[in-house]
Amino acid sequence: MDRIKRLSYEVLDGHKLKFGEDFADNKKALDLIAIVRSKGLKNEIAGYITKFIKKENREEKAKQSQIESSRIENYTLEEKISEDDTIEEEIIAITSDSETSEATEE
Repeated sequence: MDRIKRLSYEVLDGHKLKFGEDFADNKKALDLIAIVRSKGLKNEIAGYITKFIKKENREEKAKQSQIESSRIENYTLEEKISEDDTIEEEIIAITSDSETSEATEE
């Protein structure tokens, strides 16, 4: 694992809630949390943290939308099954009515 990732994960382990999707805010938060003397290194760490948080949020949104779509699928499937049951009950009722009327005609 390269140096930027390792340092970013170390910072995120203890202070993840202080970071968000904004690079400038992440840079300020990094200044408050750690002492990074090199401006370039600080920018790279803040950039990686920003990228990591954005990716994590994107994956969470995708997961939530997938869960929501599966709920909708299950609901429509249950609705279709209940409609099929109702149709079968109607067919049975019609069939038994016609059988009864045939029996009375004989």
